Amino acid sequence: MTDKTERDYSKTLFLPETDFPMRAGLPKKEPEIIDHWNRINLYQRQRDDAKGREKYVLHDGPPYANGNLHIGHALNKILKDIITRSFQMRGRDSNYVPGWDCHGLPIEWKIEEQYRKKGKNKDAVPINEFRQECRDFADHWIGIQSEEFKRLGVIGDFVTPYKTMNFESEALIAGELMKFARSGQLYQGSKPVMWSIVEKTALAEAEVEYHDHESHTIWVKFPVVDGPADLMGKDVIIWTTTPWTIPANRAICYNSSISYGLYKVTDAPDENWARTGDELIVADNLAESIFKAARVDAYERVSTINPADINRCAHPFRGAEGGDGYFDFDVPLLDGDHVTDDAGTGFVHTAPGHGADDYEMFLKYRDTFADCGTDQVPHTVQEDGAYYPHVPFFEGKYILDRKGKDGSTNKAVIEKLTECGALLARGRVKHSYPHSWRSKAPLIFRNTPQWFIAMDKDLGDSTTLRSRALKAIDETRFVPKAGQNRLRSMIESRPDWVISRQRAWGVPITIFIRKDDPADILQSDAVDQRILDAFKAEGADAWFADGARDRFLDGLVDNPADWEKVDDILDVWFDSGSTHAFCLEQRDDLKWPADLYLEGSDQHRGWFHSSLLESCGTRGRAPYDAVLTHGFTMAEDGRKMSKSLGNIIAPQDIIKQYGADILRLWVASTDYSDDQRIGQEILKTNVDAYRKLRNTFRWMLGTLSHYRGDEIALSDMPELERLMLHELAVIDGEITVAYDAFDFKRIVSRLFNFMTLDLSAFYFDVRKDALYCDAPSSTTRKAALQVIDRLHVYLTKWMAPLLPFTMEEIWQSRFSNPDHSVHLEQFEAAPADWRDDALAAKWQHIRRLRRVVTGALEIERREKRIGSSLEAAPQIHVTDEAVIDAIKGADLAEIVITSQASLVEGEGPADAFRLEGVSGISVVPSRAEGRKCARSWKVLPDIGSDPDYPDLSSRDAAAMRELDAEAAAE
Repeated sequence: MTDKTERDYSKTLFLPETDFPMRAGLPKKEPEIIDHWNRINLYQRQRDDAKGREKYVLHDGPPYANGNLHIGHALNKILKDIITRSFQMRGRDSNYVPGWDCHGLPIEWKIEEQYRKKGKNKDAVPINEFRQECRDFADHWIGIQSEEFKRLGVIGDFVTPYKTMNFESEALIAGELMKFARSGQLYQGSKPVMWSIVEKTALAEAEVEYHDHESHTIWVKFPVVDGPADLMGKDVIIWTTTPWTIPANRAICYNSSISYGLYKVTDAPDENWARTGDELIVADNLAESIFKAARVDAYERVSTINPADINRCAHPFRGAEGGDGYFDFDVPLLDGDHVTDDAGTGFVHTAPGHGADDYEMFLKYRDTFADCGTDQVPHTVQEDGAYYPHVPFFEGKYILDRKGKDGSTNKAVIEKLTECGALLARGRVKHSYPHSWRSKAPLIFRNTPQWFIAMDKDLGDSTTLRSRALKAIDETRFVPKAGQNRLRSMIESRPDWVISRQRAWGVPITIFIRKDDPADILQSDAVDQRILDAFKAEGADAWFADGARDRFLDGLVDNPADWEKVDDILDVWFDSGSTHAFCLEQRDDLKWPADLYLEGSDQHRGWFHSSLLESCGTRGRAPYDAVLTHGFTMAEDGRKMSKSLGNIIAPQDIIKQYGADILRLWVASTDYSDDQRIGQEILKTNVDAYRKLRNTFRWMLGTLSHYRGDEIALSDMPELERLMLHELAVIDGEITVAYDAFDFKRIVSRLFNFMTLDLSAFYFDVRKDALYCDAPSSTTRKAALQVIDRLHVYLTKWMAPLLPFTMEEIWQSRFSNPDHSVHLEQFEAAPADWRDDALAAKWQHIRRLRRVVTGALEIERREKRIGSSLEAAPQIHVTDEAVIDAIKGADLAEIVITSQASLVEGEGPADAFRLEGVSGISVVPSRAEGRKCARSWKVLPDIGSDPDYPDLSSRDAAAMRELDAEAAAE
């Protein structure tokens, strides 16, 4: 016989063997995996496998096709991908169809910028030629964004996505508009809307953002011309931050709950606009601040004033030379709840064409305005921000220049007020002011004819668009729930929906109005169908082609010349709000309504909002059953990302440095319902967590290289294996609940804790000895391999939606199949008999004991009294009866990973080790007695008990005899 004392026993151990690399190399590996998915046509394979299953549809909110993806896009698309993948792997047909918003001002603005650089005039270019350039621009960026989305691991129908600019889409968007026209919900009105002078178009609320802006402030005198005799000629003082609107003033508002007084200036510098003897009517609470702004040295309160006693004032420009009577109307005083005495004068200058409250007051007091000479909301400012020629003194003067800077009108108005003796004071104020989210230029309220969808029109069934939308909100699931109240409050208070834009790139408002009666909209099914057929064949460009009016009307109306074609285009929010109609309803592989809409919280006023209104107006309910919202991504320090701060984190850079799965791990582990943070330190934390996860899987893969498929019945398994199967069964239920709740952070936390604490630090740690050293016939070893097989399969599948690249690599590393993918697999339900709560409760006590022993051995190692735990033989003192009962029959040394261990019932000595927070258990460490086994390194007294293997323990000798016999038989 060979002298076995000279053998290298390391070659006889069942050590992990795997080609799965410790270093991920994701930036290089992930594109290879994408190639694999493309090669096997994974998306189509998923569709084929899912035929006949119940559909789950997450409808994609269309990103805008005008630039590279930013971190917010990445967060959004990764969340969507996790959801669709998770439902696909849980037995549903979860088809993801990406889409793009292609029309509208941002793209049009880009093309105009290119024109300006080349010295070209947009208006000199045929409109359809210009529209084609916009279309080409959008197509270019759709191609780029598609590849960037796929690089994130997103799987979907990128071959036939939906686009708002597809001919079929443009036709169906027009068709949706026609439904509103036929139901009488569409009307043309003239009212003030948010207007961009720079972009020359109306903007929707969702296109407006607020920034600090410094404005002129003026205090202006309006002389009383109709009221009590003792107030005639006295001045009502208004305050405004928009001097340019003074020419449009048609009323003054007050609040009857505010206290007002008549004040007399008793001392003022000679050069002042406020002069000694002036008598001014203002709110009492604001008098001090007003006279301070007017640099008045002394004043006195003369009497209490009830503004309701004053009927009318004169406009400050009345009678000014060159005014030609334009300002000779009366200015009524009106009671308004919107007036406060927080700032200003307690009197609000009211220009119905330039403010929402102002316009509401006009509607409320229309007869009073008419009696004072204003029967219509005045049109004073043109689309380019210049005053119309009919406005004296200010014709052609601009409010803002083409770059959004202050124009000449404010200065001109202030100078005219000074000339007329109507200016009391002036100043500057920094305040929050509306800006265009595209050009970043300040906006104005401007009265202009626009097309509206009515919120409160009776739709023939005692409902209105508003009431339908509010009912739909109540019937929708919101995640988080706070989104429901947010959207509801917006719908409750929103005005009629402005859907027209004065631009070129978009779907036109496809209606004809009678020339001599613009309120008369042509109602003709035949005309509508002719338009839709043309759009399907040629796109919306057909509307702008030469001779379009006659083309659509000839033969279908008595006289086409009686009708005028509307050339305004639809608000892009109407486009995107109609995606449910031209995507969900038109594709057999989707369904209507969608199960879920998912976007950022800003879409409560955007896509969620417009989709809700569009669908409720045409179909009576929301196009979605659930709405999920996420917050915004901030820099690591909590500040907003911006180029100027240099704190932008681009997803492309993260992928290049770490890989997409690290970015996906960040998304899955963050609380996306609120604003999140990202930066290098946060990413490094995710990299560390990923590394631990990867190494745990790597160990499993290496260990499973020895698995031969042996099956041990559950009843024959050791308790520790049954405990791990119980844990899998518990997690199985939790994972299903968490995926349904879109609680990915909970999934990541649960699985990572399980893998690091329950597997790596406990189960694998305990079982390594049996797995490496037991004989091939060992039931414990076979059962452990069987359980690790189940752990590998379950964990890989559960994590596949979260980390699709890594789980694919792990799956292929074990089940190498060039024609398959883990993403074609389904989650497996854990067998009911795996659940064993009593066993889990028992092992809670055992693990509590193990923690105390581990703590004691850490001190022994630190003090260098032992090297490894296998050199120890702890004496464990236990007074806790539950622990004593639990540990009976268990192999203590195996559980605490020592060579020997003993249990002593009762309290340990005073100097025994005790772990804070764990009562009833103490440990007296000692060194193990015996020799060190040359194979397992355990220190045992039975080394050499088998004469054929004199340097091995009896366990290892038996294993070697079995291995040698197998080798001899081969």
